[in-house]
Amino acid sequence: MPTDSKMAKFLQSYGYDLILGSVAAIYVVMAPYTKVEESFNVQSMHDILYHRHHLDSYDHLEFPGVVPRTFIGAFIVSVFASPVVSIISWLGFPKVYSLVAARLVLGCIILSTLRFFRIQIRNKFGHQVETFFVLFTSLQFHFLFYCTRPLPNILALGLVNLAYGNWLKGNFYPALSFLIFATVIFRCDTMLLLGPIGLELLLTKSISFWKALKYCVGTALLAVGLTIFVDSIMWKKCVWPEFEVFWFNSILNRSSDWGTHSIHWYFTSALPRSLLVAYPLSLLGTLVDRRVPFFILPVLSFVILYSKLPHKELRFIISSVPMFNLSAAVAASRIYNNRKKKIWKLVNMVMLAFFAISAGCTLVTFMASYYNYPSGYALNRLHQIGHPANVAGGEWVHIDTFGAMNGISRFCEDAFPWRYSKEEEIVVEELRNRNFTYLVNERPSVDGYKCLFYEEGFERLELRRGFPPIVLVKKAKVYVHRDMKKEDPFHKKWPGC
Repeated sequence: MPTDSKMAKFLQSYGYDLILGSVAAIYVVMAPYTKVEESFNVQSMHDILYHRHHLDSYDHLEFPGVVPRTFIGAFIVSVFASPVVSIISWLGFPKVYSLVAARLVLGCIILSTLRFFRIQIRNKFGHQVETFFVLFTSLQFHFLFYCTRPLPNILALGLVNLAYGNWLKGNFYPALSFLIFATVIFRCDTMLLLGPIGLELLLTKSISFWKALKYCVGTALLAVGLTIFVDSIMWKKCVWPEFEVFWFNSILNRSSDWGTHSIHWYFTSALPRSLLVAYPLSLLGTLVDRRVPFFILPVLSFVILYSKLPHKELRFIISSVPMFNLSAAVAASRIYNNRKKKIWKLVNMVMLAFFAISAGCTLVTFMASYYNYPSGYALNRLHQIGHPANVAGGEWVHIDTFGAMNGISRFCEDAFPWRYSKEEEIVVEELRNRNFTYLVNERPSVDGYKCLFYEEGFERLELRRGFPPIVLVKKAKVYVHRDMKKEDPFHKKWPGC
């Protein structure tokens, strides 16, 4: 009996964390690879874990990117992941297992900050609202899928969750401090959330202007000093990464080089896809509980202000999702409590139907995302079939820009005799004159090379009659070629193209 009691207490305390963590872990294991948006932090974690103090071997010195990024997030994740990575290396497992471990560690960090926010939801709104909050979060694909991806937005999300929790708790100055740290170190655009929250706290006289000014200036100076100290060492020059990002995106307005969307895109596409059933319920939540608008209006202002920028991506506003889920949970709790009343009974049935639809949408979105990393699967397949055991020389693999952007990182590379090149701007005609054994690229044919196999990637969703009504259309995205001048001594069987 005591054992059962301890288990019951454990599940009562951590059951929701196990649910959210399990869903996030499934996403990591099923789709372990990363894309170009995550490349800096992924390569940084690899280099910290494997090269350590040998800075000259770090990837960012050869491929610095458009603007510098901070190493602080990569350091934090790597410190917690290093014991597991050491065991993985000692056992001789491929490095991609270390990528999975690092991503799981990041997910634990982000979900632990979400746990703090969730506990404050329970204290302020009750257990039932907390339950609906967990239900919404677990049914939404994007939040749990993104929470393990080492994006600057996700690193900032951890601090934003802590800010939200302190905001609900009434600790307004610590809440502002967490937002300042997120702004200065990880994502300068968090100031679009910091501004409305700070303004509301001032207008409602929740904080003193002069005390807040002293508190915020002190926190900002500490954060600036920390990032300049750490990142100047890593970049080998004096640098404040997020200031350079701010200058590039906001002052020079260069972010639009990566595409633009209409001003309403966040409200008509991004939020509906990420929130699903919680989207309409989040609007209802502001009407059924007078406490909710105090928390929703600044977050809504954040999304509106972000809509002014022409380049838009869902990950830019991912930090608004927890607060919208809170509002939706309040509305769902009210609907559930009144479900026996005539009109509310119908509303409750509609809500349950939308829960089922949300689960279906999450499953379809996950399947689409599973096929969104063709380069990672292609390189892994090459390693498995190629497996050049007892080869005297190196097996050189050239990875083109498309391949490097769609699933391949240094975690995907195997030890000798495999060797890799990401050299850019090589014309196709020159490839046959180089010493590359294999090519991983987006071209179905290359002179002097034989196409061994290809990997399909997600192309689009297609509606059709019958079951299932929605199908994933895939298309060959990445091709693997072998130099025809070099013999295959083991006469391996390749699928062909």
